[in-house]
Parts: sequence; C-alpha cells; structure tokens
Amino acid sequence: METQQSDTLLLPQEVLLSAGVHIGTRVKTNDMMPFIYKVRPDGLFVLDMDKMNERVQTAAKFISRMDLSRVAVASSKRYGRLPVHKFCEVTGAHPLIGRFTSGTFTNPTYSHYFEPVAVIVTDALADQQIVVEAATVGVPVIALCSTDNNLSNVDLIIPINNKGRRSLAIAYWLLARQLKRELNELTPEQDFSVSIDDFESTM
Repeated sequence: METQQSDTLLLPQEVLLSAGVHIGTRVKTNDMMPFIYKVRPDGLFVLDMDKMNERVQTAAKFISRMDLSRVAVASSKRYGRLPVHKFCEVTGAHPLIGRFTSGTFTNPTYSHYFEPVAVIVTDALADQQIVVEAATVGVPVIALCSTDNNLSNVDLIIPINNKGRRSLAIAYWLLARQLKRELNELTPEQDFSVSIDDFESTM
C-alpha cells in the first residue's frame, strides 16, 4: 500500500486509498507527469493525492462564483453517469449524460441548445467532443484526468482515477461537498447530507 502522507486531504487517506482514487494506468502522458507521485512495481502510475485535493478545492472555488444552472457536467462513461446526475441534483448544475450531440453548445437552432458558463467532464478523452465544443465557444473546461489523459483545451484538471466506479463517486462527492462549503451552505464541521454511496453507480 502507498504511504504517501498528507495533512490536507479532504477525506481520510485510508478512504481514498481503498477506493483507488490515486491509481492511474500503465500509460503516462507528458501533460500528466507533474501530477504523478510514483510508479508501482507492477507498472501502474500513482497520482499525487495532495494535488488532487488542491485541485478539488480550486475547482469548487472557481465554479462557486458562477450561475450553477449554467455549469454543464458531463459523462459519456457508464460509471460516471450516476455521480454526475447526483452532483447536479445536489448543486443545481446541468447534467449532460450519455452521448453528446454535436452543436449542443454551438447551434442555437438545436432543440437542446445550451449555453454553459463552464464545463466539467469526467474524462477528457472519452468526453473529447464536449471539450472541443466548449473550447470553440470559449468556455472554461474542468476535467477529471488520469495518467493517460492529454490536456488539450482543458483549463483545470483534477488528477484522479477517472475509470473506477468508487473513485468517480468520491470525486463528484468531494467536489459537491467542497462547493457547498464555498457557498457557505455547509461548514467544515458539518456532515454532508448525502453519502459517497449515494454517488456510486451500482451498474
């Protein structure tokens, strides 16, 4: 087990370790090198949990200043769909779940046209079409990124395992809780009314 130490993590280290939020892939991109803590003997790259924590806080602070109803949160990945849905239910953000239709951000005549002020994606690669379209209209993009992600058109990354079911639940739960704190709807001492389990896909 990794012994990375931190006094600043938003959850106890054992919770994060057991969910594998720090476990990347056997592929690393140049973009993600600054966020890699080490490589394991089995070849898997390990993400820096301190940087994950810092980026969750930065992202929450950033989107807390916006009209949340115009913050689009997307996942085309199966395990990301329930976490995104729950995040949007809790925060009032706008979910984009499943297949993304080209023109959603760029074609005002499209029936589901939406003008976001920011976009959060579950995977910069799997949700690449959304990332590109957001960049086309000049909208900032926040992305959950593992070691194999490229950061083209991404403005802020949260380095985290974006493939695991439990890890994605924790990612969106942490971001929702931190957003509530930034909005002064939740104090650091208060328990969040929803659990990580509520964010986790069962499929």
